[in-house]
Amino acid sequence: MSVKNLRIAFIRQKYNPFGGAERFVERALQALEAYHVDMTVLSRKWNDASPGYRFVSCNPFYLGRLWRDWSFARSACRALEKIPVDLVQSHERIPCIDIYRAGDGVHKVWLSQKAMAGGKWSALFNRLSPYHRYVLAAEKRMFESPGLKAVICNSAMVRDEIIEHFSIDPGKIHVIYSGVDIDHFHPRLRDEYRDDMRQRYGLKQDDYVLLSVGSGFFRKGLSAIIDALKKNKKAPYLVVVGADRHLHKYKKQASAAGLQDRVILVGPQEDVRPYYGMADVFILPSLYDPFPNAVLEAMACALPVITSNKTGAAEFIDEGIQGYVVDAFHEEGLVAAIEKLSDSTQAVHMGEQARRKLESFGLDTMADKLVAFYAEVVKH
Repeated sequence: MSVKNLRIAFIRQKYNPFGGAERFVERALQALEAYHVDMTVLSRKWNDASPGYRFVSCNPFYLGRLWRDWSFARSACRALEKIPVDLVQSHERIPCIDIYRAGDGVHKVWLSQKAMAGGKWSALFNRLSPYHRYVLAAEKRMFESPGLKAVICNSAMVRDEIIEHFSIDPGKIHVIYSGVDIDHFHPRLRDEYRDDMRQRYGLKQDDYVLLSVGSGFFRKGLSAIIDALKKNKKAPYLVVVGADRHLHKYKKQASAAGLQDRVILVGPQEDVRPYYGMADVFILPSLYDPFPNAVLEAMACALPVITSNKTGAAEFIDEGIQGYVVDAFHEEGLVAAIEKLSDSTQAVHMGEQARRKLESFGLDTMADKLVAFYAEVVKH
């Protein structure tokens, strides 16, 4: 069965121009537009609407994140009652849907990783938090709903976690990796930006520069990177692109380690490509990350990657070929990986291998897989 003239509603609570889920939805919308699919986006707010789809605002008043999520779910389900659709795909844990894209992974697993990093008080808070209890209940209700037709996972890691923690037919779960624009993110960025960007930040052309991209520094493992840097013999620089409410905490940590001149926090950037162009190595030892798009972008730019074994990105890294996979809680492993990639010849070679691997994960490939997936779902 063709997807032509299919009516699909996409649900995402809030638009974030730097968010991976939002970029996935936008790419899906672009891919499906060519197939004359009738598309609707339900959200509190979204990017400027394109002629290819309609926008439905679901923005009820709220105070606090529990009320925020509950009220949005209720509003979206009510709105769907008035919209003629064939499929509803959500990026939020809500009940009235056909397809769920598990871009945020499994909340129970994230809380477990968070507790390990934060200690017993963090674990106690997570157990008592009304918000976390709401999310856990909503997640279980959704995954185990007989009305749920399919789940899209962006990594095999998340697929396996869902099967482990919920009573769900494994046949409903499909792994579709996110695509990356391999022309937009390209090794030529090194030639275009390296000299100017390094000069802007007072760096020499032969300085060893690590790059980390992603907001929410606790989850992304920034503290672990700073701790590893102070033990590294090569004294590399670290450029961090992203936002965090506790920015002062990481500045204080870097200063206490004597790294205040080597840890460069540049905030969120509308165009991150110049930063890929200036870097030697991409590093993201996240505590938990279903699949960070930044890893794909970095690999497409021919950067070797250091990431953790609790990210879906580890599935793209053959140890010692495109980079290294470390345990987020094993500092010595992170120190060793940074040390190994300080050899610029090796880093360049591994970056070339990373680019080669990414060339089969372009946007067209993702679009083709999505279209085939939707056709299969509507068939049943």
